[in-house]
Amino acid sequence: MESLNAHMAPALPAPGPAGCPGCGSAETLEFYSFSGAPVHSVLLFATREAAAGYPRGEIRLAFCAKCGFIWNSSYQHKLQEYSERCEETQGFSETYNDFARRLASDLIERYGLRGKHILEIGCGKGEFLNLICELGGNTGRGFDPAFREERGGCAQGVSFVKDFYSEKYTDEPADFMVCKMTLEHIGETSKFISVIRRALGEKETRVFFQVPDVTRVLRELAFWDVYYEHCSYFSPGSLGRLFRSSGFEVTGITRGYGGQYLFLEAVPSAGEASPHLPIEEEPDELRNVVDFFSENVIQKTALWRHKLREFRKSGYRTVLWGSGSKGVAFLTTLGITDEIKYVVDVNPHRCGTFMAGTGHEIVSPAFAASYKPDAVILMNPVYKSEVVMELERLDHSAEVLTV
Repeated sequence: MESLNAHMAPALPAPGPAGCPGCGSAETLEFYSFSGAPVHSVLLFATREAAAGYPRGEIRLAFCAKCGFIWNSSYQHKLQEYSERCEETQGFSETYNDFARRLASDLIERYGLRGKHILEIGCGKGEFLNLICELGGNTGRGFDPAFREERGGCAQGVSFVKDFYSEKYTDEPADFMVCKMTLEHIGETSKFISVIRRALGEKETRVFFQVPDVTRVLRELAFWDVYYEHCSYFSPGSLGRLFRSSGFEVTGITRGYGGQYLFLEAVPSAGEASPHLPIEEEPDELRNVVDFFSENVIQKTALWRHKLREFRKSGYRTVLWGSGSKGVAFLTTLGITDEIKYVVDVNPHRCGTFMAGTGHEIVSPAFAASYKPDAVILMNPVYKSEVVMELERLDHSAEVLTV
């Protein structure tokens, strides 16, 4: 495996094979590495000590020159803990809920999802599956080890399995299959998509996948979007190639949610591969963006460290808004300690707990307003108007900076 910038972290042995998990090619190169990433960033930690002492792992991003797939070659699935301790939901944000409702309504209308049976892989707390079933009069079954019955229950005709979707569930019926923000957590991507393809057999079940768009991460030098749970990173081209090679006809790939997400729609293919879509880039094109990230990400992290140190020197009170994985990656990558006092989150289940890796306390917006910060660093610009309105409601004004 060739290295573009091995100086970014100590040379550490990668436990897995050097071949691409997407296509098996050995034409791979490493372009970004980071030591000391918390191996899970959305678990609830009751004490600062437990959060700061949580196990850490290595991130070594590799790029496949043949198919364009990007992955963490040091990822070890056995270090992950997907359980009821996970608090991943975005369902306490009105911005996100509006997006989810529009997406569910769009899928229902475009594919006639009324009176159908929906299967969702990686359903989290079940909000989206309940929503699409309620709006369309559908039934559904969701799979996720982090599901919790007491967090919203089940819509009529909806049930949940607190387990990973795997070969043992391939006989589950489905008129429509949904998998949102889950594929990026799976290391052996080609094997996983092949399991789904075998499960569908000759049925014409349409699948819908939502994943983060790595091209945005690379172009924006968004180091806060690189964290341990995300072991697989997709561009439009690599996502399309993965599904075609696994026996699907790709009928659509689009971007949404401020350009952060990719939406793929596909159906089982009986023979010839479907043509590439205009949105799909070639691996050589993505290599240029990979090079840009590799050459400039260190400067981006240095600029943020400098900004936060200047805030502290000026006596600014600074808080981070967003305690999910982006916030954990931002703090741990920069090595932030007392430059930021608190991390704010609208999810009440996260408030009063602590950030993995750094131990920063997570507080409510009301607490943050009483703290009277001068600067708020918002981990996702999509939520800026929502955050500004919340601060106004709490009768507090602050400089809101987006990453």
